[in-house]
Amino acid sequence: MAERRYSDKEMAAIFRAAAEGPLSPQREVPPEEGLTLTDLQAIGREVGISPAAVAQAAQALDIRQGAAARTFLGLPIGVARTVNLKRRLTDQEWEQLVVQLRDVFNARGTTRSDGSLRQWTNGNLQVLLEPTETGHRLRFRTLHGAARASIGAGLAALGVTATVAVATAITGHLGDAMPGIVLLLATGVAMIVSGALRLPGWARLRGRQMDALAAQIASPPNSAPLPSSTHPRDGGGA
Repeated sequence: MAERRYSDKEMAAIFRAAAEGPLSPQREVPPEEGLTLTDLQAIGREVGISPAAVAQAAQALDIRQGAAARTFLGLPIGVARTVNLKRRLTDQEWEQLVVQLRDVFNARGTTRSDGSLRQWTNGNLQVLLEPTETGHRLRFRTLHGAARASIGAGLAALGVTATVAVATAITGHLGDAMPGIVLLLATGVAMIVSGALRLPGWARLRGRQMDALAAQIASPPNSAPLPSSTHPRDGGGA
């Protein structure tokens, strides 16, 4: 299998992350003409950056490129990561990953195997291990169901408010219905705000957790274990 090649922008990002300093790209290089990880590590040695730091930065770049978000009214209602491991995960590694998942997400979840397909699920939170031509692909995905339900209910309440306001205005009873209309309006807005406020912090937390797990499992076997998460699981979310 041909070794992965990195474009000019990717090389800049890798060296910037590895050296924890700025690096300005010189010119755009098509991916097929870019450098391999071995090439980047050789360059890194020349400027005092360890091969391990370059490899870790390249791995982090690949994980970020597999990041995805599902939005609802512009809000991050879902978070996902896809990692191509380029090797097959052993049974022991999968079992260790399940232990990490339960610890990081503070949830027991359930496991299931279907041939070479494996998954761990806890409500809307899913981790799938799928076979590929080069090994395994790991997919993380989750959806904040409680926030989506709260926002959806709030929008429904606003729709009812508008319908009632129009109907009472046509019949000439808008003044009598105003207290109820105001209450419905306030309820709808409160539900939307309640759901919306949960999402940014939740999405950032889930993204960090998935990135850490993906980096850990994508590392070679016998690497240092992933530290346990101290973040509690969001109530009603996933």
